[in-house]
Amino acid sequence: MTRDFHVSRRSVTRSALLGSAALLLGGGGGAARAATSPPPVRGDAVLTLPAPTGPHPVGRRSVHLVDTSRPDPLSPGCPVRELMLTLYYPARDVTGLARAPQLPARAAAAFGQIAPFGPLHLPAAGVDWSATASHSYEDAPALPGRRPVLVHSPGGGDPRGWGTCLAEDLAAHGAVVVSVDHPGDAAAVEFPDVTPYRPEPVRETVLRGEPRDEPALWRTLIDVRIADLHFVLGRLRDPAGLPLPDGLAGALDARRVGVYGHSAGGSAVTEVLFEDRRIRAGINLEGYLDHPPTEPGGPAVPFPVVAHGLDRPLLLLGSDGFDHRRELARSWQPLAARSPGRVRSARVAGAGHWTFTDFAAVLPQLRAAGLTTADRCRALIGTAGPEVSVPYVRRTVRAFFARHLSTRQGAP
Repeated sequence: MTRDFHVSRRSVTRSALLGSAALLLGGGGGAARAATSPPPVRGDAVLTLPAPTGPHPVGRRSVHLVDTSRPDPLSPGCPVRELMLTLYYPARDVTGLARAPQLPARAAAAFGQIAPFGPLHLPAAGVDWSATASHSYEDAPALPGRRPVLVHSPGGGDPRGWGTCLAEDLAAHGAVVVSVDHPGDAAAVEFPDVTPYRPEPVRETVLRGEPRDEPALWRTLIDVRIADLHFVLGRLRDPAGLPLPDGLAGALDARRVGVYGHSAGGSAVTEVLFEDRRIRAGINLEGYLDHPPTEPGGPAVPFPVVAHGLDRPLLLLGSDGFDHRRELARSWQPLAARSPGRVRSARVAGAGHWTFTDFAAVLPQLRAAGLTTADRCRALIGTAGPEVSVPYVRRTVRAFFARHLSTRQGAP
């Protein structure tokens, strides 16, 4: 069983998967849910995120992309695949600009309705999810200079905003981070407008259960993520065609590209690293590298990257508290054996699966407010407090990419 976000079958009756081999239901209805969500109650908890540690202020820009070359496998009848990105980057000046929210308002409202039914069992009331401020500033002008580019894929069901802490820290230290939402997979994705094939501005997740329990569903989700990331990487290689803030297009260094992802995102970025030789390094934050057996008791099917190995650096970073480490080792160990000197593994002491997300900082605040329990915090993020785990993960990720995306090294 994976530890990604999912919605319990028992909790949601409005939609259901049409069999393990079927395509998934469309994600309509998001705006209606958001519009009817109760407004935050005075006294609802307002959560905070740790500030980035680098010397630069951080700018951000949300970008809507449309891949017209493929229909959307997660929305039958949709002729294109839409994506939402957030780019985090070192800013030249943020004077007079307001800090952007962690999640856009409509997406936050939809997330608040869905989240209680996922594996984190987040509170159904008592939190204003739209009020959490990031430490980045919308559309700030970019700081001059050539920057490494890091493409981020979040965990299954997680909106891209739940990777804000790590992305902002990397940007404050000089990188451009491109965080990718995978609509239909992510809990809630907010778009800037509506279309004839997507009549609502918010698209909610199609997940109604544990995806690895349904092999056809899992394979579809991973294949979609891989295609999404290839598309984004292709567009980033022609940044002049993107709607970017002043100075950012010229800052993207296509010779220094890395990828990282959490859980299902880690699964996808590892395969993309194998398939695209222009990517120089990657980090898999506790993601499986095989497809689950199609029959009970049958063999798992390793990704091509496991079968062939890697010739570029990959860090497999896990947590002490992950209760499916044996299943993870089933694909991690053979990949390392077939990639001598290129793949290394490490674990974060006292950590849990969601230590690699903003939940490392948020869950202790929910506990302090009486909105979750100490046992649930330990199960999700381990025993290490955010004052330990957040800096450790940030330093580890930052040091890995600093080493392997250095300007002193040539492109592969």
